[in-house]
Amino acid sequence: MFNNRKFSMNRNTGVPRMSRRTSVGEPNASETSSKIHRQFRAAHEGHLPHAGLDATRASTGVVWCTERASEHGFLEAPHEWANLGQGAPEVEDDIEGCFPRPQTIDVSSAAREYGPTAGIKPLREAVATMYNEHHRQDKASKYTWENVAIVPGGRAGLIRIAAVLNNAYVAFFIPDYTAYNELLSVFKNFAAIPTPLDEEDGYHIHPDKIAQEIARGTSVILTSNPRNPTGRVVANPELAEIQDICRGRATLISDEFYSGYNYTSNCDGSTISAAENVDDVDEDDVLIIDGLTKRFRLPGWRIAWILGPKEFIKAIGSCGSYLDGGANAPFQEAAVPMLEPSLVQAEMVALQRHFRDKRDYVLRRLRDMGFVIKYVPDSTFYLWLNLEGLPGPISDGLNFFQACLEEKVIVVPGIFFDLNPARRRDLFDSPCHHFVRFSYGPRMEVLELGCDGIERVLRKFKKYQN
Repeated sequence: MFNNRKFSMNRNTGVPRMSRRTSVGEPNASETSSKIHRQFRAAHEGHLPHAGLDATRASTGVVWCTERASEHGFLEAPHEWANLGQGAPEVEDDIEGCFPRPQTIDVSSAAREYGPTAGIKPLREAVATMYNEHHRQDKASKYTWENVAIVPGGRAGLIRIAAVLNNAYVAFFIPDYTAYNELLSVFKNFAAIPTPLDEEDGYHIHPDKIAQEIARGTSVILTSNPRNPTGRVVANPELAEIQDICRGRATLISDEFYSGYNYTSNCDGSTISAAENVDDVDEDDVLIIDGLTKRFRLPGWRIAWILGPKEFIKAIGSCGSYLDGGANAPFQEAAVPMLEPSLVQAEMVALQRHFRDKRDYVLRRLRDMGFVIKYVPDSTFYLWLNLEGLPGPISDGLNFFQACLEEKVIVVPGIFFDLNPARRRDLFDSPCHHFVRFSYGPRMEVLELGCDGIERVLRKFKKYQN
């Protein structure tokens, strides 16, 4: 795996230098000389600092990709582009079976005031009821409003959780959600420990991996489930086994923003959640984060929630007073009727059928182009594309991304999902270097446009190769 490494890169200049550590392989000429690689290294390591500024914390991968796309005209004419990089679902009201989203919102006089930093009680109650109905009907221990904190989006929720963690080893998995990278590097009250997952095993998190983490002293485990960017899911009975291993030993932070995009149960509306396996809602150290963003297709509302033991939730609610000030009060009020359990169940059925059809469309198109896709995603709206079989100049994520920009298509290079908060590895040491994330969240006509653009990229480079 680490054979034939002859040199690495100067992070600031991009100039090759003598080897100082192992790597997954020798970078080829297209990687060492390309403009997009130089831009990536400069943005993440090589800025000359202004006083007081650490520019490396300025953007996550998706933002960086959008900035590069804007250099090619994306912001001037976004309707001409296929943005397959943004991690967002289509938001229109024309998905068969989905309820229409509000076009206007009544703002009560109470909603003009500062809202509670833990969220308004009616919405906290609605979230608790939804989880009890969908995941805890046979359980004696039920969630109450005191087990729920409302937060202004998923990132804000994760930041609140990080702010209240004790001194700990925090285990995270590679690849995973890009914003974890900044989260794991900003806070100094814990040490972030990476655990790479195996491509040949479908990036699966086995219970024995969790046991190994706990055996070496890890007391907090962070993971998305369903998983971004691979589209895989840890479901019962393995999920229950993982929670059994963690019980009394470690806090499990389960990022469940894609819980509704579940294709493992024939699109019957079932959602994936660790709430199913919690014994006692106030004793089990399981923190669940989700919201309106993905499965309710309302990313602009910035309404999310955290479920967990009352003691955790009290701290998470309080720290919002100095971190973010709390979620938008009028949108919280408007969200309450959306969470009626039977309405949510019908919504998930429609959502799953629609997005499964889009998944199958892009799989067919990409396979017809010659992509080898070993593992069909059973959740989310992402494909984790291995580029190693493509012509050399576009066989890594950054150069493929650059080539797609020239055809007005945006994808996200895999390097951004290699969470490397302490920047201990060179660019070419990444196991994600030869991947991109492809989102089939957008509308079908955008997916068609994007697949057409990728097909042009492949034709162009195959022609040069011949």
